Amino acid sequence: MSRKAFVIGHPIKHSRSPLIHSSWLAEHGIAGTYEAIDVAPAGLPAFFDRLRSGEFVGGNVTVPHKQAVFALCDTIDPLARTIGAVNTLVVKDGKVHGTNTDYQGFLGNLDAAAPGWSDGPADAMVIGAGGAARAVLVALQRRDGGHVHVLNRTLANAQALIDDIGGPFSAHRLEDFATLAPQTGLIVNTSTIGMHGSRFDGLDLALLPPRTLVTDIVYAPLITPLLADAAAHGLRTVDGLGMLLHQAVPGFEAWFGVRPTVTPALRTLIQDTLEP
Repeated sequence: MSRKAFVIGHPIKHSRSPLIHSSWLAEHGIAGTYEAIDVAPAGLPAFFDRLRSGEFVGGNVTVPHKQAVFALCDTIDPLARTIGAVNTLVVKDGKVHGTNTDYQGFLGNLDAAAPGWSDGPADAMVIGAGGAARAVLVALQRRDGGHVHVLNRTLANAQALIDDIGGPFSAHRLEDFATLAPQTGLIVNTSTIGMHGSRFDGLDLALLPPRTLVTDIVYAPLITPLLADAAAHGLRTVDGLGMLLHQAVPGFEAWFGVRPTVTPALRTLIQDTLEP
């Protein structure tokens, strides 16, 4: 019997998840499908009725539904509650379980692209205080990598974020970069700066230790201005495409019973769909 999975959003045409999961289904010879379904906010309750009927084994959730599905799931993983968003649904015995795999995607990407990145006592710096920052902070907390400085243009938003999650975090203005940079071993940009030609002003990457790792969750463009500047300063860099690929692994395993591997061939397949 063919098992069906999905990604829902509104709009949804841009999603690359069908290409990722269809590739794994073919690779493992699994009788299954994964489709993108456009579901408007008003249509969410009816779609969950379809889930409970057994039509699907589960699927992914993207904007604008990552918070709205909280009220519709039968159970929510505690980590998803901490992150404040659900991106993966698993259906079992007529019940819908919601979880979030973004933190696994973040860790998996860095572990694969920069082995040993979390070794050592250096501080981390997370830029941005939105939903993506929440997932990254949960990931760093679970890895027990030390103190994390959260930098944001609006200090109050950064403070509210770390107060909500709790952990070895501190809030700072973006202007505090120069003061914190010399003790920083990891920089994570979780903001949208880097998309559509935007770039940071006033970040002196020369102040960072030579072994600092700089990563960006933005993957379109693949090499953001921040990553290009970091590479020009001789710093290690990891782009955000791997996070997209690695966050898909746990869901596929839950739905189809096989844990897939993120291979260079899969990365190339998805990378070829990105605009230069």
